[in-house]
Amino acid sequence: MGKRKLADFRYLIHALLLLLPIMFVLPFYSADTYSIIKNTTSHLGAQSTPNAWIMNAAFVLVGISCVLEAWLHLGRFWFHKILLSIFGLSLALTGIFHHAPIIEGVIFNSFEDKLHSIFATIVGFSFAIYAMSSAFIEKAVRYRIIDIAVGFTATILSVLMSYLPNYSGIWQRAIFIISFLWLIFMLERIRVFNKTV
Repeated sequence: MGKRKLADFRYLIHALLLLLPIMFVLPFYSADTYSIIKNTTSHLGAQSTPNAWIMNAAFVLVGISCVLEAWLHLGRFWFHKILLSIFGLSLALTGIFHHAPIIEGVIFNSFEDKLHSIFATIVGFSFAIYAMSSAFIEKAVRYRIIDIAVGFTATILSVLMSYLPNYSGIWQRAIFIISFLWLIFMLERIRVFNKTV
């Protein structure tokens, strides 16, 4: 597959089509105590959790897709290319280093859980910065407003996960849906822009 064909492939769209059903269907095949309202996608991939490998594989694939999209489509926008790569790599690493189990009394690797938490935090920060800074490379004012709004929305929903943790599953799924849909359309605009210059 040549460079042109690689650049034309929509990696993130395919990755999102994989991620969405996993986020909403896998809870029915996870731990008995798992709640789609309360528990996050990280809990689906937690240590000693049934079928955790599915969620973790999705994290890795979506993360790699983000890195590929960054290097194939962000061209001369080096700051954004690096930020999206950090976001993608960190997301992939949350699929390699797993969250502590939600099942009580299970022995787990606390160092791995700590690494998962660190990379998950980097995912959140890097995305918010990427979204808001994208306003500086967009041409239309309406897209600049949307970029900033998405960055703020992702940040607010992340804060809600701390203040209203009983709804963390809802907040995080909302973050994923809003963020990745926005990212797909934003990268498509950049892709079109690159073809016209």
